[in-house]
Amino acid sequence: MTKETFLEFCRSLPDTVLDQPFEDDYTSWVARHRQTRKWFALLMYVNGKDMVNLKCDPMETGSLRAAWEGILPAYHMNKEHWNTLLIADLPDDLIRSLTVNSYHLTEKKKRKAGKKASS
Repeated sequence: MTKETFLEFCRSLPDTVLDQPFEDDYTSWVARHRQTRKWFALLMYVNGKDMVNLKCDPMETGSLRAAWEGILPAYHMNKEHWNTLLIADLPDDLIRSLTVNSYHLTEKKKRKAGKKASS
């Protein structure tokens, strides 16, 4: 998968905004939820490679790293909840699946029926 293909996939997810929030960094992109502004993907160019940080269920982070050489502990983020993917080294369907998972993990939590708002 290329950087452009990855960004296009993120753009296709509902209510997603892409931006470049880091001053003087024109290679990194953040994919966010439009309403909450929460990140679900951080695309970076580090040491000559395109990589993306994605949120992951802590019960799966280690097994994904063990199963795939292109999945590493998160670069500059919480290593229990985030993984770094070397996007050129992994199958596109895996990257898309993990991106959708990150998107859902970072969505605004829905209120349970019957709960009242606190004042």
